[in-house]
Amino acid sequence: MAMSRDPLSAEAIELVLRDLSRWRFENDRLCRRVVLGDFREAVAFMVRVAFEAEQRNHHPEITNVYNRVDIALTTHDAGNKVTLWDVELAGAIEQLLGK
Repeated sequence: MAMSRDPLSAEAIELVLRDLSRWRFENDRLCRRVVLGDFREAVAFMVRVAFEAEQRNHHPEITNVYNRVDIALTTHDAGNKVTLWDVELAGAIEQLLGK
């Protein structure tokens, strides 16, 4: 089993995406677009993600346009590759969304 900061293999990422079906793997990152009701909901969601990320000391790339939030997860300490840290944060983000 990989340590949390070791890069995951392509096969491991493929398995992870079975459980995180709304996420995709591109450019060595786990990516997810979330579309909410309006700008206020999008910003509130971003704040919840920020608190979750800060608690884990693992900070995603987050961008926002109106009601759309794009999230990209990668681990800098692992050479900007996907690790278990990213998978765990993606799972926590799904819980924030009630998925």
